[in-house]
Amino acid sequence: MKIGFIGLGTMGAFMAANLQKAGYALVIHDVRREAGANRLAAGAVWAETPRAVAEQSDVIFTSLPGPKEVEPVVFGEDGILAGVKPGAAYFDLSTNSQALVRRFADAMAAKGGYGFDAPVSGGPKGAETGRLAIWVGGDRAAYDRFKPVLDAFGDQARYIGPAGSATVAKLVHNMAGYAIQTVMAEVFSMGVKAGMDPLELWEAVRQGALGRRRTFDRLADQFLVETYDPPSFTLKLAHKDVSLAIEMGRALGVPMRLCNLVLEDFNEALNHPGWEALDSRVPMKMQLDRAGVAIKCDPADVQAVLDADGAR
Repeated sequence: MKIGFIGLGTMGAFMAANLQKAGYALVIHDVRREAGANRLAAGAVWAETPRAVAEQSDVIFTSLPGPKEVEPVVFGEDGILAGVKPGAAYFDLSTNSQALVRRFADAMAAKGGYGFDAPVSGGPKGAETGRLAIWVGGDRAAYDRFKPVLDAFGDQARYIGPAGSATVAKLVHNMAGYAIQTVMAEVFSMGVKAGMDPLELWEAVRQGALGRRRTFDRLADQFLVETYDPPSFTLKLAHKDVSLAIEMGRALGVPMRLCNLVLEDFNEALNHPGWEALDSRVPMKMQLDRAGVAIKCDPADVQAVLDADGAR
């Protein structure tokens, strides 16, 4: 099986290297030929265009900055679609737009091939060591057939659903991370301005309830199963904590834009009759109502996900 790889930046270079280490023959392309020097030295074949890559490959990967780079590589005159062979698979490892993913998946199907969104998570270190999550959307049977190739450069390849599904998962993951990052900056600036040494503050809070548990695992307790009673910690008490933090920030002259939005949500939640005694996660329900979305998973199914993760 011959593998095509387009995009040999920091992430792509490491993933391509791991494919070679696993014994796959590579055909490579990048806007800068020098980016492929190490791969060429290890036996890869250079192709002048994405079309030439596709003409020689059974599986094609792109690792590019985003939609504006992916679109011409796929749909251009010398793009992947111009040279793709029937039965070939194309995996885009970029963080892309759902609309573009669905377009190229349909276009690949029209050519007798398979298109997948396959964004990765793990950063450059994960790409180098092969400790990467790879979320994949597309045809399930084709995914199963090509999964050994994914396993050559990632340790957590997972089928998510139809084309476009993996992009949703990646954007949810990344947006959550950046939002948490922003809030962390707010609360740490408050803590340091209140007189704490940043290292001592960090050392202390990472041993609290939030620090000891994986971020997304916390959704299992009340949110996913839509059960806010009995509470783990009441909304009334949580509102008190949020109010105290905002008051401290205000007294210290620390801007806390996102934290003030949290207080607004908690104020609104407290105005719901009977909610003050519910769990402190109940304001999350307001967002579902605003979005017109209902979430209520079977508790046994939620627990099965947690148990399966622990078994790995």
